[in-house]
This record gives sequence, structure tokens and C-alpha cells, in this order.
Amino acid sequence: MLANRVSKIAASPTLAMGKTAKEMLAAGEDVVNLSQGEPDFQTPANISEAAIQAINSHQTDFYTATSGLSELKTAIANRVKADYDVTVAADQIAVTTGAKLALFTLMQVLINPGDSVVTPAPFWVSYSEQVKLAGGSMQVVQTEDSDFKITIEQLEQLDQRPKLLILNTPNNPSGAVYTVEELQAIVDWTKAHDVYLLVDEIYGKLVYGQTQFHSVLELADLKNSQVIVINGVSKAYAMTGWRIGWALADSEIIQAMNKILGHLTSNPTVAAQYAAIEALNGPQDSVAKMKATFENRLNYMYTAMLNIPNISIPFKPEGSFYIFFKVNPDFMKEHGYQNTNEVSMALLKEQLVAVPSGEGFGMPGYLRLSYAKSEQDLTKAIQRFKSFFTN
Repeated sequence: MLANRVSKIAASPTLAMGKTAKEMLAAGEDVVNLSQGEPDFQTPANISEAAIQAINSHQTDFYTATSGLSELKTAIANRVKADYDVTVAADQIAVTTGAKLALFTLMQVLINPGDSVVTPAPFWVSYSEQVKLAGGSMQVVQTEDSDFKITIEQLEQLDQRPKLLILNTPNNPSGAVYTVEELQAIVDWTKAHDVYLLVDEIYGKLVYGQTQFHSVLELADLKNSQVIVINGVSKAYAMTGWRIGWALADSEIIQAMNKILGHLTSNPTVAAQYAAIEALNGPQDSVAKMKATFENRLNYMYTAMLNIPNISIPFKPEGSFYIFFKVNPDFMKEHGYQNTNEVSMALLKEQLVAVPSGEGFGMPGYLRLSYAKSEQDLTKAIQRFKSFFTN
């Protein structure tokens, strides 16, 4: 018999949908796969070349420190300094095999059985399952009436004071970005109530229009604090397959993470670490080019979707590369759909468009699409959405 913890968690809906879509593509079906948060760009050549050079010079042949190469920690600290004018020490950095592992490890470090964790919905699909694996419970705050951002008023009304608050800005799946004033209020609230604050900033370089991204690092010193930042190279540098992320936190938290990481992975893959060093230290023009392309795609998709019946977008996304849109309940009722899981599967079967449902993000009634796809794919998707939702 399998362990009970396995039955308590759900498989990742975005990965499951992506797997199904890829299987259909392999079978020759013309699927438009908008299910996964993965840039369609290739990793910039200078980054890949850095990994090749490290392999050829045999720098990748042996274990490294559990929490990452010192050169990579220096590159992370230098990038934080350049981006936010904040100083981070080496003992405040833990490099992990993807930002997802940093989050998992932190849940193991921070959460005891029965502890409460709060996060606003919609939220990234793995937060809730990682909390469950640590034995904690989730308090999910619905935010449809506050532009998908949690407010101090909502925090004050919680049934149970949480041990940890998880924020994701820019948000996956909504694209919402917290202002500096909103972030400061949350930092002040968590400090006043002795609550850990974990801020996932993996999409921090992907904000659009007049929106400005502010890192929580600008507002809170990590030393002797309960503020933790998650980031990585996957999204901004088109390096999802390289699996390098990191946590920034007080040295005591980092030391605890390293205890667990030593038993999980020994160290992140060395070739990927050298690639990440080049990503952070090297030219940043590829980031700007990808950001400009994503913004053009957002503008196209947002405008086109406003003209499709039976769906609505609460507000124009400000960051990340997703649109989280609502399906008209009357449309669902008329067509016999019990939930947006069923709508999602119908879209895949009938129109060959893969988009995960809002259920996995803590907000039923919605669908999420990733516009990190080619213009050709996005145009096809719009045509197929029109056909599906107009019937």
C-alpha cells in the first residue's frame, strides 16, 4: 500500500494537461498547447555555451556545495544589487534544482503538522500540494473583488492566524502585480503578527505597460527577518529545462534548507549552475527582447478575447505571461458543463486547444492560457475559442 500522503495530493493540472497535449501532438493532431508556463524561445546562445565550456573543461565532474557554487551565489547577489540596489550575503542564498524545489524545501523547513498557510486565490497550483505534504493546511482567500490581490482587511478577517503567507507577484495565473504600497502594507502586517512572508518573484522581469515591479527585498532586510524571496532563471532567461532556482532568506532559514537539500539532491546540476552564472552576469538584452515580444502577444490576445462571447477577463494582466479568464456560468449550464474542468477537456477534444482550468488554481469558473507561444499558435487559439464559445 502506498503512503497516505500520496493520496492527499493532486497531480499538477498544468503538467497533466501539457502531457496530454504533447501526446496528441505526437499522434499528429494539430493541438495548440497553451497549458504550460514555458517561454517558446530558445535559451540564449551565450548561456548554453557557458555550460558547454564548463563541461569541456571538466568543471562539472564533481559535487559542489549543497547550496550552490560560490560563483553562482555571487552572480545572484550582484544581480539583486544591480536590479534593486539591495545587498544579499552568500549565507542568505540557497541555490536549488528549480524554484519549485526551493518552495518545497521551505515548506518542509517552516511548516509543522497543523500549521496554517494563507495565500490569495488564484494561486500557482503547487503551493497547496506542497503545504499538504508538509502536513499544513491552506487558508485560501478569494480575491475576485480586489483585482486578484489580497488586502489587509482580508488578512485581518482570517479564521486562524497563519504561520506563513505566500504571495506571488507578478502572479501566475492572473498577471496581477502588487504595488510598492500594497507590498509595504503586507510586510508591516506580517511583521506585526509574527507571520512568515514568502514572496515568489519568478516573473519579476516580465511586467508590461506602465507597471513597475517592486521586489519585497526593497522593503525588508533579510537579516533576522521572516521574509523569504523565491526566484530563478526559468522564465526570464528561457531556461525552464535547466532547473536552477534559489531562495533568499535569513541565514538561519538557509542553513535549515541546506540540511534538507543535502539529503534531496546533494547539489544542483553543475552544468546548469554555470549556465545560470552566465545568464545573470552576461548581457541582458535577450530578457528585454523576450519581454517586448510577450507584451505584444498580451496586447493581441487581450484585445482579441474581449470580442469573444461567453468569456470575460477581469482586468488586463500586468505581468507574467498568462491570461486568466472567466467562463460565463450561463454558457456552462446551457451546454451541461458542471465545472471548468469539463470545459477545459471539451476545448481540448473539440477544438484542440489545451488550457488548464481554474480549479487547480483555487478559483473554479476560470481558465488559464499561456501566451508564451508563437503568433501563429495564438491566432489559431483565438479562432478556436470563437468557434467554441460562440456555439
